[in-house]
Amino acid sequence: MASMARDLLAEHTLDSTLEQITRKAVELVDGCDASGILVLRGDRVSSLAPTAQLVIDSDRLQERLREGPCLDAARPDRAERLFRIPDFTADPERRTSFVPRCRELGVGSMMGFLLYTREEELGALDMYSHKPGAFTGDSETAGWLLASHAAVAFSTARTDAQLQDAIATRHLIGEAMGILMGRHRVTEDQAFEFLRARSQRTNTKLREVARRVCETGVLEQ
Repeated sequence: MASMARDLLAEHTLDSTLEQITRKAVELVDGCDASGILVLRGDRVSSLAPTAQLVIDSDRLQERLREGPCLDAARPDRAERLFRIPDFTADPERRTSFVPRCRELGVGSMMGFLLYTREEELGALDMYSHKPGAFTGDSETAGWLLASHAAVAFSTARTDAQLQDAIATRHLIGEAMGILMGRHRVTEDQAFEFLRARSQRTNTKLREVARRVCETGVLEQ
């Protein structure tokens, strides 16, 4: 786990960090055959870094049925941080729509861990086994440790990605302003106002307006 934590923080992109998280879940958690990260955006589910098609199929099923352990774990209004279905061959007392359909996908048992830090909740790390009863107490402990490290790495990587995106956007806008200043003999403030007005008038993101100016050399009317 210590080696994994160092590896996670050494990754250079958000995608590679998430892929490392789910790959380590399969390697380190006893019984885990597949893993992925489920993120909720409103009512929409996103499947991040799935290690198998099974993960994507389960996430889509949970989205469609609006129930499932990983969907529950990802909801910020729930107090529980861990959800388990130990045996998909048993008659379900909860999630009665999800369990039989997920069993048809070849799932025997599953766990979902909330990924969270003190400042934010990020989604759920889900783990699947083809065998019923595959996850033990040791599996749960390992899953918690992995989820704790993963949440910090996920948050850090996402912050870095947002910062890099902001820097790239600022550079793009500055380049577009320079083009407009040279072409129209206007000040820096006036060039930015041209971009802002075009963005508002066309309901287009400022970055996209700037990108078009950089590509074409003109501000489209």
